[in-house]
Amino acid sequence: MIALLLVLLLVLLLFGAGFAVKILWWVAIAVLVIWLIGFVARPSGGGGHWYRW
Repeated sequence: MIALLLVLLLVLLLFGAGFAVKILWWVAIAVLVIWLIGFVARPSGGGGHWYRW
């Protein structure tokens, strides 16, 4: 019985970690797209960067 509970807990943890990693991938893709849009649409005058740092 304890072994079954441990296996179920392990499956739950792996499922949760996989879900979190999937969300992090979507966040990383969104940040990359925003960065690329900002890089392409940067102001043409002055040659400065669109970000402050």
